Amino acid sequence: MVKKSRSPTSAKMKGIISYFAALIRERKHGSTDLLQKLGTRIPVYQHSTHSECFLRPEASLSDESAAAAQCFASTGRKLQRPQVSAADFDYLKVIGTGSFSKVLLAKYKENNRYYAVKVLQKHIILKKEAEGNIICERNVLVKTLNHPFLVRLHFSFQTKERLCLVLDYASGGELFYHLQKERVFREPRARFYAAEMASALGYLHSLHIIYRDLKPENILLDSEGHVVLTDFGLCKEGIVGRATTKTFCGTPEYLAPEVLQQHEYDRTVDWWGLGAVLHEMLYGLPPFYSADHIKMLGNIIYQPLVLKAGVSKAGRDFLKSLLNKDRSKRLGAKHDMDELKRHSFFSSIQWDDLVAKKIPPPFVPSLSGPDDLTNINPAFTRLPVPESLNVCEEAGVTFPGFSYVNENISLIST
Repeated sequence: MVKKSRSPTSAKMKGIISYFAALIRERKHGSTDLLQKLGTRIPVYQHSTHSECFLRPEASLSDESAAAAQCFASTGRKLQRPQVSAADFDYLKVIGTGSFSKVLLAKYKENNRYYAVKVLQKHIILKKEAEGNIICERNVLVKTLNHPFLVRLHFSFQTKERLCLVLDYASGGELFYHLQKERVFREPRARFYAAEMASALGYLHSLHIIYRDLKPENILLDSEGHVVLTDFGLCKEGIVGRATTKTFCGTPEYLAPEVLQQHEYDRTVDWWGLGAVLHEMLYGLPPFYSADHIKMLGNIIYQPLVLKAGVSKAGRDFLKSLLNKDRSKRLGAKHDMDELKRHSFFSSIQWDDLVAKKIPPPFVPSLSGPDDLTNINPAFTRLPVPESLNVCEEAGVTFPGFSYVNENISLIST
């Protein structure tokens, strides 16, 4: 006998809504909460310009912050060169924004190379009790220097008021920006991006890290059209094998049902996220999307996945396998990345060639030079560059050990 799909009962949906209402009351410092962010996602499916949309109850943040701080202290490296400072860069344009950060295109005076500098305000970080996010992001960046589809950290430094992470400048812009313009991608293009994302996520998992915030705003393209995954503030370290965690965080449209239900979850939340992003690339919307945002959350938990025509049989099966509400039966639950590699959707992908960047990207951004901002959302580039960024202030001790120089990246002029 086939069971009918369950629709959310009034009592259960009341419980979900009550929980979200409680979250709002608990965010006493006015930090980002779920319903505020849900209100920014309106038809015709526009993302907020503030792409950092995360949820993290304070009770669970303190535990992760303590663990991250301990790890942070152990990953600081002695600088082999004089410490890089804010005065060593020319700051040109704003190319991204977040809840308490701006990302700036900057030129390093010593070698005339262009970088993306993520600038974070210390007082806002402390006010929002977000030290754990920043510490985790810096730690993960230090650990993940050797994967082609993960953004690289070149330097980190601090001033009296700010923390700065100097990263690769991905001049192809956000995947979301291109998807917004084109509405959908053809299947070969979506498959290429999904394969590079999967490779990056599988690498993070091999380092016992789960990403937890895959969305088109966090997926950049480099100058050749390859994926660059960025923003590691919601990562969780120390997830070995099928170990679980319970912190409630992520972005509403891409949350796995087990996260919404406050159940234990594991690395398969990233494969759900991959399925959600792939669905958006192929169909133009995330799965289970509704303009009624509370209804959308109920859809994620209770409604069956319905896939329209226009996508291959292998593509639809791949989506169904990734977007399985039962994480124990989700693709990747047993053998992680290896299961995805073997799926027929990826039958045309030569994985060694993919990681070596030998597969030509289906789309190459049009660029006139390293400082070309054609592919950056004008909503960012129109913003003023913060004043006094290049002033080398005396660094405080709020974040000891934060400074870093990547010893493997040459500083010689090009």
